[in-house]
Parts: sequence; structure tokens; C-alpha cells
Amino acid sequence: MFDIAFSELVVIGIVALVVIGPEKLPKVARTVGLLLGRVQRYVNNVKSDISRELRFEELQRLQSDMRDAESALKQVGTDIEQEVQQMASSAQGNLESQVHDHPVEDGTKKRGIPD
Repeated sequence: MFDIAFSELVVIGIVALVVIGPEKLPKVARTVGLLLGRVQRYVNNVKSDISRELRFEELQRLQSDMRDAESALKQVGTDIEQEVQQMASSAQGNLESQVHDHPVEDGTKKRGIPD
């Protein structure tokens, strides 16, 4: 959490010994250790909450992208289906017009492919 070298810890310990005194130093050190532990746990919880929120937002963005892709694919499918139906109608119309244009010799219309 903090970048404190060993020599800095020794200086802090000596100052604490002089200021607090040898009788109260173990209790103060224990209390400071507990408080630092709580602070570290709090910081880790905040980090994990932020990370979780970022992942959640990323998943929401991905879900939105997938929905957009799905609607685009549906639209492409609809467009293709309409085009195929138009081509089938056009082919049917062409085939019927060719059949009607080539009568058989007995006076009826010829069925099938024209000559």
C-alpha cells in the first residue's frame, strides 16, 4: 500500500518509542496494525466493487452489441427473403409468358420449356 523502506520503519519505531513510551507502545502498535488491516480490507473491497461494476458495464455493452447484431441479421434475412420472393415471382411470370407465347399445333398452349 505504501512504499516504506525498512530504515524508515526503524525511524518511525524509535520516534514512537520515545513519544509513546515503552509501556503503551505494544498496545498502540496492535491498534495501529488492526486499523491498517481494516483500511486495507476496505480498499480491497472498493477495488473489487469497482472491478465488478466495470465488468457489469462491459457485459451490458456486449449484450447491447449482440442485440444490434441480431436485429441487423434479422433485417438482412427479411431483405433476402423478399428478394427471393420477387425473383420467384418474376421467374414464374417469365415462364408463364413464354408458355402462353408458344402454342401447340393442336390449338392448346404448350407446357414446358420453349423451343
